[in-house]
Amino acid sequence: MARSRFLPDNYTFAILGTVVLASVLPASGAVAQGFEWLTVGAVSLLFFLHGAKLSREAVLSGLGHWRLHLLVVASTFVLFPLLGWALRPVLEPLVTPDLYLGVLFLCALPATVQSAIAFTAMARGNMPAAVCSASASTLMGIFITPVLVGLLLQRHAAGGDPLLAIGKIMLQLLLPFVMGHLMRPWIGDVVKRRASVLKLVDQGSILLVVYTAFSAAVIQGLWKDMPLPSLLGLLLVCAVILALALVSTTWLARRLGFSKEDEITIVFCGSKKSLASGVPMAKVLFASSAVGAIVLPLMLFHQMQLMVCAVLAQRYAARAQAQLPAGD
Repeated sequence: MARSRFLPDNYTFAILGTVVLASVLPASGAVAQGFEWLTVGAVSLLFFLHGAKLSREAVLSGLGHWRLHLLVVASTFVLFPLLGWALRPVLEPLVTPDLYLGVLFLCALPATVQSAIAFTAMARGNMPAAVCSASASTLMGIFITPVLVGLLLQRHAAGGDPLLAIGKIMLQLLLPFVMGHLMRPWIGDVVKRRASVLKLVDQGSILLVVYTAFSAAVIQGLWKDMPLPSLLGLLLVCAVILALALVSTTWLARRLGFSKEDEITIVFCGSKKSLASGVPMAKVLFASSAVGAIVLPLMLFHQMQLMVCAVLAQRYAARAQAQLPAGD
C-alpha cells in the first residue's frame, strides 16, 4: 500500500530515531569525542565529493552570485535580530527572561555551514552558492555577532580569536572542497556515476550532526533543568521564529525572481543558526553561570531546524525528480 503524502519519509523517521537514540544513549567522554571526529570526517568527505562534482564554471558562478549572498547575509544578521526584537512583547511571556535572552543570542548568531550545504545538496539547490554563502556567514559572524549581542542584550561582548575560527573553517570545509575540485579531472566522472554514494554521505553527515549535537544537549541537562511549561513555551518561541524565517526567505527569493535552485540555497542558508559557533561564543560573551540558559534555546532551535529542513529538502528533491523527463 502506498504511503500517504502527509506522512514523513524514511529519512525524517531516521532523524527522529536519532534524536530518541541520543536522548536514551547520549555519547559522552571518549565516545563523544570519537563521534565528533567521525562527524568532521564525514562533513569533510562531503565537501571533497562536492568539490569533485562541481565544474569550474559552477564554482565561479557561485562566487559571483552577489544578490543571493546579500540576501542570505541580510536574513542571517538583519531579519533574525529584527524578529527577536520585534516579537519580544508577544513571545517573552511564554518563557523566562533568562531564556529569552538566549533567544536573542540565537538571533544574532551566524548560519550553519555543514547542515545548510548538506540540505541544499539533498534538495538539488545551487551548491556552489551555498558553499560560499554559508562559509561567508560563519566568517562574518565572528565579528558581527558580538556587536549584535551588545545591541540586543545591552551587554558588552568580549572578542574571540577570529584567526582560530577561520583556520578551523578552512581546514574542515574549504580545504577538502578545493582538494576535491582540483582532483576533478581524475575522479569527477566517478563521483557523478556514484550518485548513491554522494547521497549516503549527504544524509549520513546530517544524522551524525543530529546525534552529536543532541547528545551534548542531553548530557548538559536538556531534559532535567527546565520545567515543562517553560520547555513548551520555548519550543513554541523557536517554532514561531523558524517558521517566520522560512516563510520570509521563501517569499523574498520568489519575489526577487531567483531560480528554484537559488531559492533552495537561500532558504537553507538563510534560515539556520549555528550550534557549533554559538556554544563557544556564549562561553566567551557571558558569565559561566548564565551560559546554560543562554544556549538552551539554541540547542532546541538547532534540533528543530534540522528536522524541519530535512522534510523540506525531501520535498524539494521529490519535486525536482518529478520534473525530470522520463528515463532520467
